[in-house]
Amino acid sequence: MRKLIITLILGIAIAHNTTAQTRSDLRDSLSAAVQVLAFHPDSLELRMKKAAWNIELEQWRYAQEEYDFVLKCDERNIAALFYRAYVNERQGRYKFARLDYENLLRIVPGHFEAMLGLALLNQKDNRPTEALNQINMLVAQHPNNAVAYAARGGIELERKMYTPAEYDFSRAIELQPTNTDYRLNRANIRLLTNRKKEAREDLDAMVRLGIPRANLNEWYKKCR
Repeated sequence: MRKLIITLILGIAIAHNTTAQTRSDLRDSLSAAVQVLAFHPDSLELRMKKAAWNIELEQWRYAQEEYDFVLKCDERNIAALFYRAYVNERQGRYKFARLDYENLLRIVPGHFEAMLGLALLNQKDNRPTEALNQINMLVAQHPNNAVAYAARGGIELERKMYTPAEYDFSRAIELQPTNTDYRLNRANIRLLTNRKKEAREDLDAMVRLGIPRANLNEWYKKCR
C-alpha cells in the first residue's frame, strides 16, 4: 500500500515542474536558489522553487519553512497549502497536515488532490471511518478517475476487504489498462484469496506491458 500511496500523491517532482535530476544536480540547483533568494528574500516564486528542491532531497523541515513563509504572505496559496500538507505528513505532523488539507478544501471545495490526500492521511492516522467516507465521496464525484478507485482499493486492501478491493482495482485497470501497479495490487488480492491462476494472468499481462519477467519471479513463485 505504501508504494501505491506514494504514487497516488501525484508525483511531487512532476507537480513541482522539476525534471529528472541526480541528487548532485538537485543540490546544485538548491544552492543556486539559496544564493538568488539572498538578493530576493520576498520572492514567493523563488521560495516555492526552493521548497520543491528541498522535497526532492527529502529535506522536509526546510521545505516546510519555505511554505510557512509563502502562506504567511499569501494564506490562500493553493499549491503551498497542498505541498505543506504533504511535507507535514512526511514529518508525522498529521494534525497540521489535516489542517492544511481542510483549509485548502474550504478555498476550493472538491479539490481532487486535497480530498485524496486527506482520505489517505486519515487512513494512515487510524481514522478509518473518516477515510472511507472521504474516499467514497471522491469516487462518487469522479466516477471515471482511475486514481480514485485505486486509492479506495488500497484502503480496502489494508483492511482485508478483499472483494471490494478487487472490484476497485479492476475498475482502475479498465480506466487505465497500462498501469502495472494496479495489476500487481489485483494479483496480490487474488493470491490472498487463493486464486493463483487469475493472479498469474495479471502477472502475464504486466509482462506483455513491458515489465521484465525476471522482476516478477517472486510473484510467479507464489502462483505455483
